[in-house]
Amino acid sequence: MSFEEKLREFIERVKKTKDSIATEEATKTSVIMPFFQILGYDVFNPTEFIPEYTADVGIKKGEKVDYAILLNGELTLLIEAKSINEQLQKHDSQLFRYFGTTAAKFAILTNGLVYRFYSDLDEQNKMDSSPFFEINLLDISDSEIIELKKFCKENFDLSLILDTASELKYLGLIKKVLKDEFASPSDDFIRFILSQGVYDGMKTQNTVDKYRPTVKKSISQYINELVNDKIQNALKSDEPIEHKAAVPVEEPGEDETVVELSNIITTDEEIECFFIIKSILHNAIGLNRIGYKDTVSYFSIIIDGKVTKWICRIFLKENTKYIIIPNDDTNEKIILDSLDDIYTYSDRLIHRLESLLG
Repeated sequence: MSFEEKLREFIERVKKTKDSIATEEATKTSVIMPFFQILGYDVFNPTEFIPEYTADVGIKKGEKVDYAILLNGELTLLIEAKSINEQLQKHDSQLFRYFGTTAAKFAILTNGLVYRFYSDLDEQNKMDSSPFFEINLLDISDSEIIELKKFCKENFDLSLILDTASELKYLGLIKKVLKDEFASPSDDFIRFILSQGVYDGMKTQNTVDKYRPTVKKSISQYINELVNDKIQNALKSDEPIEHKAAVPVEEPGEDETVVELSNIITTDEEIECFFIIKSILHNAIGLNRIGYKDTVSYFSIIIDGKVTKWICRIFLKENTKYIIIPNDDTNEKIILDSLDDIYTYSDRLIHRLESLLG
């Protein structure tokens, strides 16, 4: 069973049992510890998953954080657990104190349903005031599962997570602003829309209130049209791989950079493949040199923005998944039962990268 399947199954169980969980201890044993088991940690190994970890704070001795995770003997992650019935807003200050006294680079505040991931992106050795990543098990998206998977024990890569943490943080904040504005447009947002050649008169409060329903309706219609267009494009491109491969694809020359086509839909699975391969290759090349090219026929991992320098090509369809890694002038199809199978071919991917780098 894949990570995604285990997580989805676990979430369904949590939905059925959450109302019967009344205490913090029950939350830990029935939700939080099983969650970290799914991430691959041995929650019964006190050298890896340490309960009641001592984090002395200044003159206060014996301060304890609920759990600490050690990887390769190094303190990596602190976990502060609360009851499933508690809100988390008032508890981050406690975790903030613990974070500053340890060598951990990540901290998680959770009530079993919501998991907030913190680091020290703004100031070294000082936990940020806002999380760079947050999930709610009762409302988790496919893209969030992809990001969560980076915290699995087998995938955990400190440098890779830190590289993406800052972007994740601001993506989340911007998405929240957009979500709030789309759900209930603010006066400033409405004035901005009206000033874009929509309404030339004075933007008084009466004018703003008058156009508020229209702005909200316009946003809703635009989003619906955007989604429908993507669905139609996906349906149009959903033909067999063999047929699409017969259609010639004109690629840029050696010195040209990649130009994305607006009618190509990059899926969450393809992005997951991209991050898996980046994690495999991170010791061999700067991560900023690894990119991707999405086409109608395949999803290609490339370096330096050049499609002629492709590391592998990935084909993902409902009925078949495979990867092609050039090896000695052969393009063998390697069938993938799950995306995790890509890790099995780490040596081949590294060898292919080295051949491109010369």
